[in-house]
Amino acid sequence: MLVGCHPFGILHLFNNNNFTVMPQSFSNTNIHIIFGTKYRQQFIDNKIESQLFGYIGQVVNNLNCQNIIVGGYRDHVHILCKLYRPLSQSTLVKEIKANSSLWMKTQGIQYENFYWQDGYAVFSVSQSDLERVITYIQNQREHHQKQTFQKEYLKFLEEHRIEYDKGFIWH
Repeated sequence: MLVGCHPFGILHLFNNNNFTVMPQSFSNTNIHIIFGTKYRQQFIDNKIESQLFGYIGQVVNNLNCQNIIVGGYRDHVHILCKLYRPLSQSTLVKEIKANSSLWMKTQGIQYENFYWQDGYAVFSVSQSDLERVITYIQNQREHHQKQTFQKEYLKFLEEHRIEYDKGFIWH
């Protein structure tokens, strides 16, 4: 038996001049990630906002995930992306936080003490719901004129029926 690979990446097993196409693994996992700054300090000002969101988008893309949109407001970010199949959610968030935190600290003295909160939330997003979530993330500035990040975060957890301990949620 011989093993060969089609130019488009399809694996073939050749047996007596017959071949069988081996199935591939496919994934289309859209995720919405939310996390805040440590102690909800309002480090994400107008000066740094678009640069930070762009930087986070690049980190996502560099990890072979497809960045769809990054947004947020003064004390938190929302990231909508396609998760690369071999990468875990926790590894993705860890890399985003580590890289963007180090980057922020190099952007001026006012950002030297920048840190992200320890926790995060990740929610799955169906393909049919992508546009709604994109619009939601695009409108964070207006949204947070009416609602705090803390209330928004708790609302997401409750809507998705995620249990949490109020004593540890903001660490």
